[in-house]
Amino acid sequence: MEAVIPPDSAPIPVVPQQPAPAAVSGPPVGTIDTPRSSARSPYGEAVGDAYVSRETPTLEEDDPPLAMEAMRAVQILNPSGEVTMPRPERTRIMCVANQKGGVGKTTTTVNLAVALALHGNRVLVVDLDPQGNASTGLNVPHHTGVPDVYDCLIDSVPLEEVAQGVEGIPNLWCVPATIDLAGAEIELVSVVARESRLSRAIAAYPGHFDYVFIDCPPSLGLLTVNALVAAQEVLIPIQCEYYALEGLNQLINNINLVRKHLNPMLEVSTILLTMYDRRTRLADAVEQDVRNHFGDKVLQAVIPRNVRVSEAPSYGQSVMTYDPGSRGATSYFAAAQEIAERGVKEPVSRNG
Repeated sequence: MEAVIPPDSAPIPVVPQQPAPAAVSGPPVGTIDTPRSSARSPYGEAVGDAYVSRETPTLEEDDPPLAMEAMRAVQILNPSGEVTMPRPERTRIMCVANQKGGVGKTTTTVNLAVALALHGNRVLVVDLDPQGNASTGLNVPHHTGVPDVYDCLIDSVPLEEVAQGVEGIPNLWCVPATIDLAGAEIELVSVVARESRLSRAIAAYPGHFDYVFIDCPPSLGLLTVNALVAAQEVLIPIQCEYYALEGLNQLINNINLVRKHLNPMLEVSTILLTMYDRRTRLADAVEQDVRNHFGDKVLQAVIPRNVRVSEAPSYGQSVMTYDPGSRGATSYFAAAQEIAERGVKEPVSRNG
């Protein structure tokens, strides 16, 4: 669904509209609220001098272009300009992995990439999940026939030929995934140097990136192994729920095997707690367990459960531009800032 609706679009009446009371700011009684892009500003409205998030219903005629949304996102998330996200000395290649599905891998990849790109970093997202959700979240075409990461892995097509610029965000590129990638696990079995195909493709890229985020599928197959061999760092999103730590040992064991046999520079550098529900004691218990086990690797920023984070992909956007005043956006902004500052304090040891 497109994020920009012609300005002459209007709510669809179900019954004849009745005049809304002056004190009510929502749509008139008896009408269906139109899609987000025509019924509300992507940033809320300024009431007096205060910012009102989209989480507070407001009305506005139409949306600005995506580039304007990105600019407004920076103004809302960082109004004073005091917050900086320093660029690392070398390319940081981060694999976002967890074989448990539904923990926020793709959401984390997309929103961290957008937050860093909006603040001056050059970022590449490699969508390595056959579902192509990261491509969807960045509004990058990934239908059948579009050059994608499969072509790089199987046919050795150069990465720069399949990377697409993300609309509205000049410093962000995405290598999409199409459904063709679903067969790559089997096809890679007979390919020479099958574990390092992605690593070679990234190393051969002629341009320079500050960050490369690799969005992994929820499995520990050859695609994930390719991501682990290509990366220097592993970022593990962990859901703040009962089953969060189940299977994590297997992921850590696989990371250790890859480090021992294929990529000695690999390390688990970052743990991000996602889907945190402050109303439950369970979330607190999981957070404490994770912090006790992983220590300083766990980011101080925690991502809460937030409906705006879930809604954003349906408009082909990250939550950073969809609703930058929401709790989800501000939390991912804080996480990105923390990752950037850690990268300067502890620079990676391998050239990108």
